[in-house]
Amino acid sequence: MPEVAGMTRPVRGDVDDPGTGLDLGAMTGARVAAESLLALATARTYRGWRAWLLAVASVLAGFTVRAGLEVFGHFYYLPLVPAVVVTAMLAHRGPTALAIVLAVAGNVALVDRESVMDTATNAILFIFVSWLIAEICWAQRRLHRRSAELARTLACRNSMLETVLTAVPVAILDREGRVRRLTPAASALFGLGDGEAAGHPFADLVHGFTLAHLEDGPPSGPLEAPTGLWIGRRPDGEPLLLSLQKGVVPEAGEGDYAAISMTDLTGAETATERARELDDQLNRVWRLNSLGEMAATLAHELNQPLSAATIYMHASQRDIERTGLIGQSAGRTLELAKTQVLRAGKIIRRMRDLLTTGTRQLEEERVSSMIEDMGPSFALIARDSGVEIRIDVDETDDIVRAERIQFQQAMINLVRNAVDAVSDRPDPVVLITGCSMGAEGYHITVEDSGPGIAGEQMERIFQPMTTTKSAGMGLGLSVTRTIVESHGGNLAVRRSALGGAAFAVELPREFEDA
Repeated sequence: MPEVAGMTRPVRGDVDDPGTGLDLGAMTGARVAAESLLALATARTYRGWRAWLLAVASVLAGFTVRAGLEVFGHFYYLPLVPAVVVTAMLAHRGPTALAIVLAVAGNVALVDRESVMDTATNAILFIFVSWLIAEICWAQRRLHRRSAELARTLACRNSMLETVLTAVPVAILDREGRVRRLTPAASALFGLGDGEAAGHPFADLVHGFTLAHLEDGPPSGPLEAPTGLWIGRRPDGEPLLLSLQKGVVPEAGEGDYAAISMTDLTGAETATERARELDDQLNRVWRLNSLGEMAATLAHELNQPLSAATIYMHASQRDIERTGLIGQSAGRTLELAKTQVLRAGKIIRRMRDLLTTGTRQLEEERVSSMIEDMGPSFALIARDSGVEIRIDVDETDDIVRAERIQFQQAMINLVRNAVDAVSDRPDPVVLITGCSMGAEGYHITVEDSGPGIAGEQMERIFQPMTTTKSAGMGLGLSVTRTIVESHGGNLAVRRSALGGAAFAVELPREFEDA
C-alpha cells in the first residue's frame, strides 16, 4: 500500500496508555461505535433498492472523507474500507460487491498510478481485503443474531423457570443436607416465613430423610419413603403427606448440591380415604337393605306357622284339661309356651308393619309392668346362661308413652347382650334398675360385670354392622337404639360401677308422633 504521509500523532492525555502511548479513550469510543453498529446491523437489514442506495451512499461518503484527509496525506483505498464494512453490515453480498466495484472504479479514475501493474495490484489487494472483511462482518452478524436469539430464549426459559419455581414447592440443599432456600410455594406448604428454614437440616421438615437418600441411586428421580409416603412437619403439628423428587449435581461445590421437589398428597389421600369410607357405607347400606327385605319376608312367612302353632297349643290345652289334676302342670307349661308364641307373633307383625309402613302406636304404659311381664323370659335366660339377673325397678311415677312389645324387645336385646358379656366371667351379674326423672321421664339402666367396651368403640357401638362378638351380626344395638328413639327417648352407653358396660334408656312422659 502507498505510504501514508502528513499524519500527526495525537496529543497524549489522561487516558493514554503509559506503555504504548495509545489513546484509550479513542479506542473505547471506537469499540462502542462498533458495538452500536453491530447491534444496528443485527436489528435491521436493508433490502431491495435501499440496499443498493446504501452501497452508493457509503462509497460517496468514503470518497468525501478521503477528500477531507488529503490535506494530511494520500490515503487512497483506506477511507473506503469503512464504506464496504457499513454496506456489509447493513446489506447482503450484492450491494457489498457494488460498493467494492465503485470504490475500485473511483480510485482508478481519480488516482494517477505509475503503471497499470501498480493499479491492478492495489485494486486486487483492496478487493481481497474488503471481501474478507465483508465475510467477517456477515459471520459476525450471524453470530450476533444467534447470540441474541439464544439470549431471548434463555430469558424466556428463565422467566418460565421462575414462574414454575414460584408455583412448585422446591427445597435447595447443600452437601450436608441443610436447607439453603425454599421456594415461596415450599415455604407456604410448611407454614414458614421467607428464610426461616435456611441453615436447618431438611430432616427437620421431612421425617426420616437422610443424606443417604440423595447419595444412593441415580442423581435424579423419585425418593422412596420408608413408609410409602413422606411425612412433613408443620409448626402447628399438622402432618403433610408428601411425594419427593430429587435432582443432584455431584460436581457442585459448597453451594447448591441438590433440589428436592415436593408434591402435597394430603388432599388426595384424604379424598381416597373418604371414598373408601363412602364405599364401606354404601356396602353397609346395601347389606341393611338386604336384611330389611329378608326380615319383611320372614315376618310374612313366619306369621302363619306361629298362628297354627297357637291353635295347636290351644287344642292341646283342651285335651290336657280333660285329664283332670294329672295334666294341670303340663297345662300351665303349655300356657306359658302359648303366651310366648303369641308374643312372638305380635313382635313379627309389629316388625312387618314397621318395615312396610314405618308406623307406631304409643300408649300409656307402666315401666314396672312391662319389665315384670318379661320376668319369665329373664328367668329362662338366667337359667340357661348361669348368670344372675337382678331387677330393681321403682314403681313410683313410672308411666310413659310406649309401645309395649317394641319396648320389651329392646330390653330383651340389652339383657341378652349383657349376659353374653359376662358369660365367661366369675360371679357374673346383670343388673336392671329403673327410677323416675320427674317430669322429664323415666330412666332405665342395664349394666353388667363384664370386661366393658373399649373407648375407641364407644362412639360407633350403635352403628349397624358393628359388633364386639365373634359371631355377632352387629344389628342388635342398632335396632334397639332405633326402637328407643322411635319412642322419643335416648340410648347411651358408659362404664358401669360393676366393671362392665351400662346401657341407659331414657323414655319421655309424652311423645308426639312426627
